[in-house]
Amino acid sequence: MDSGNVAWILTSSALVALMIPALALFYGGMVSSRRILNMMIMCFGGAALVAILWVLFGYSAVFGDSLGGLGLLGNPLEFAGLGESLVDDPDASLPLALFAAFQLLFAGVTTALVAGAAAGRMKIGAWMLFAGLWATFVYFPVAHWVFAFDGDGTTGGWIANTLAAVDFAGGTAVHMNAGVAALALAIVLGKSKDFGSPVKPHNRPLVLVGAGLLWIGWYGFNAGSALAAGNAASVVFLNTTVAACAGLLGWAFVDRVRHGVVTSLGSASGIIAALVAITPACGAVSPLGAIAIGLIAGVVCCLAVEWKFRLGFDDSLDVVGVHLVGGVIGTLLIGFFATADAPNGAAGLFYGGGLSLLGKQAIATVAVLAYSFVITWVIAKVLQVTIGLRVPEEHEVGGIDEHAHSERAYDDEQVTASPAT
Repeated sequence: MDSGNVAWILTSSALVALMIPALALFYGGMVSSRRILNMMIMCFGGAALVAILWVLFGYSAVFGDSLGGLGLLGNPLEFAGLGESLVDDPDASLPLALFAAFQLLFAGVTTALVAGAAAGRMKIGAWMLFAGLWATFVYFPVAHWVFAFDGDGTTGGWIANTLAAVDFAGGTAVHMNAGVAALALAIVLGKSKDFGSPVKPHNRPLVLVGAGLLWIGWYGFNAGSALAAGNAASVVFLNTTVAACAGLLGWAFVDRVRHGVVTSLGSASGIIAALVAITPACGAVSPLGAIAIGLIAGVVCCLAVEWKFRLGFDDSLDVVGVHLVGGVIGTLLIGFFATADAPNGAAGLFYGGGLSLLGKQAIATVAVLAYSFVITWVIAKVLQVTIGLRVPEEHEVGGIDEHAHSERAYDDEQVTASPAT
């Protein structure tokens, strides 16, 4: 093992871990002060449960040998319990424990993303059960499709090997997967009581802080996916940076043209939309291609967040408009902007590669969207008719934090200083 590579993936894992509290801050700042604790607990709680499932059978279901050689699901018993991670294998490029921990955090972040669609109106117990079922029946299979590479095309996932679509760090398995799951969950949950009223984040600085920390964590997410400290990680690091900057500018431009102002919430959202879009493409495009993808994502996602009002689904924190739309943009634009000079070594339409790569990207996109939406809808619907998903109306209106957690984020009582003696 190369100690430099091990050190880089250890660092990347810590950066991805940072994304969980960063997401909690980002989401928490966007909801009302009566919902922030519930929102943050959903992020932490969902990620924590998935971590346990990952050790028990999740890692094995993703990276175990594909059952029947079909590329649909890894053998959930092959590495069950991860006892093998304790053994030092001198022939491995990375310790199994480190790779398992790195990918565990991907699973936790992806699950936490879905929570944004249910802000303030879902029972915490129902959310935890949903998170566990969703990770088991949606994330683990899709992650196997996308992340489980093999040498002969018989033991890994079908998207990574048979189809050979490009997804460097999870545009399909993470962002599109979470985004379309958020759509299905929002449809089953139904609209909140204040749906249609203007979004009023209770703490905009918290949103900006969360977005900034997510940006930092994204370097571990994207550049860490190179699994080595070398040129590939360096190219990805550069592409991730310039795409995020372009996304901020794109969203801000649309805000300025349409509303006459540049908002803090829009700027933060533009960064995240571009980071989502560059995630699958970061190892496939040039820096100019990364700028184009980030800019397009910032503009299109800015317009897409309004679709929920036209279509009538209550995606509370725009997981659909940012992660679903941004993931689709980044995945499909690989078919246009990919260059053979980039680490992935694939060429898109604009670089002489024809339409072949675009076709592969489209197939991967449709497959993930269809599977994730259907299975998520079934999971949510079963929970709705059995244990119920929604909190009582008075809890939603009065503030879910106090009713579900017996706490308030901010103490409104005046504190009187004791007189000097």
